[in-house]
Amino acid sequence: MKTIKKILLPLFFLLAPFAVVNAQAKVAHIEVQKLISEMPEVIAAQKELKKLEDSYTVELENTYKEFQTKAQDYAAVAANQTEITNEARRKELESMQKNIQEFQQTVSQDLQKKSVDMMQPLIEKAKEAIDRVASNMGYDYVLDSSNGGSVIIAKGKDIMAEVKKELGF
Repeated sequence: MKTIKKILLPLFFLLAPFAVVNAQAKVAHIEVQKLISEMPEVIAAQKELKKLEDSYTVELENTYKEFQTKAQDYAAVAANQTEITNEARRKELESMQKNIQEFQQTVSQDLQKKSVDMMQPLIEKAKEAIDRVASNMGYDYVLDSSNGGSVIIAKGKDIMAEVKKELGF
């Protein structure tokens, strides 16, 4: 028994470093936010969202100008009108103001929904490309090195170029 220990123990210490090396996982990193922000499809989607936002802004500004003009016109002639007319105009202005606020909320919700609907498939596309590249290159883990991410020091392989190539840009 002692003889077996004498033979196996040195053999164990001799082979242990090789076992540790083989057991280590291959780790790479990529700045996911940067990748996504540079995707041509994302840039096009952001331009489309900006265009939609601008059209809503123009519509909202026109509605607000109409409200202001009507409020000024009503205020200018209020002294010459009956109390019933002034009350009806006040209610009309309150209704317009309420409609403007509701429109603002609707616009905000619509823009947010469109953003999610447009961006989610693109984010998935980026993640799938990262997964394919990592698998092809033999990496077990890919860490996100974006600002605020959990990677403090990124000395491993950065696979940004390979993922961009996989995505075609």
